[in-house]
Amino acid sequence: MTQLVLSTDFPDLPLAARGKVRDIYDLGEALLIVTTDRISAFDVIMNEGIPGKGEVLTQISAHWFRQMEDIIPNHLIATEVNQFPAACAKYAEILKGRSMLVKKARPLPVECIVRGYLAGSGWKEYRETGAVCGITLPAGLSESSRLDEPIFTPSTKAELGEHDENIPFEKMVELCGQDIAEQARKATIDIYCKAREIAADRGIIIADTKFEFGICDGGLIIIDECLTPDSSRFWPKDEYRPGCSQPSFDKQFLRDYLETLDWDKQAPAPPLPEEIIRKTAEKYREALEKLTA
Repeated sequence: MTQLVLSTDFPDLPLAARGKVRDIYDLGEALLIVTTDRISAFDVIMNEGIPGKGEVLTQISAHWFRQMEDIIPNHLIATEVNQFPAACAKYAEILKGRSMLVKKARPLPVECIVRGYLAGSGWKEYRETGAVCGITLPAGLSESSRLDEPIFTPSTKAELGEHDENIPFEKMVELCGQDIAEQARKATIDIYCKAREIAADRGIIIADTKFEFGICDGGLIIIDECLTPDSSRFWPKDEYRPGCSQPSFDKQFLRDYLETLDWDKQAPAPPLPEEIIRKTAEKYREALEKLTA
């Protein structure tokens, strides 16, 4: 089994940021993104990690970035440590398989979310209002219903430990400008529609997903991660039954477990049983194997 990596400490490399899952180092001309085995749920980082998770996320993202280059450029430069700057070589054992050398970009101040099915917070909101993020949907839909057309529902980016807030597209235009907002919306839906078809052929329904975009050399590119089990809902196609929640290949499994606890979804996180850790790791690995087969 690969080494469990919950945090990184590379004294020779300047740490630029530490997110819920990724540690980012500033290498001057480029950034080094290291995907750890940390996992968060309800915007709280769990105490335990998921073995192999960082490698799974990195490999899935790299796979999708390359698949989507006909739609939008991405920030990926290299995933092989021997192609990284020399200063990274001494940390190769940790970096191998879980890191990316990427272009620097100015991130948009929003997350770009696309929903093709009615699930999660979207389903809860629809039951109450008949709409999702202000977008009115047809009456009579059930949980996990496929939407006739995917809907774009951006959100703000919250600080670590805070919750993202859904915003109307008009607010995104205020934050990003009309042209960039429209480009990001179109890219989000185009990527999702292409990925949905590819994944369906491999037995996976992509119910929804979120992307981050940035400005690099004056143009829009996709950054961070792409269509991973952390950023998406993946359902087994052969088990899909509208009208209820679905089994999943993503961290919804962990969320479902946490929902059974008497926990207020605030830090500190409750301890995770070994079985939940193992099953979560298996689901992530299965998603990688199915999507990249």
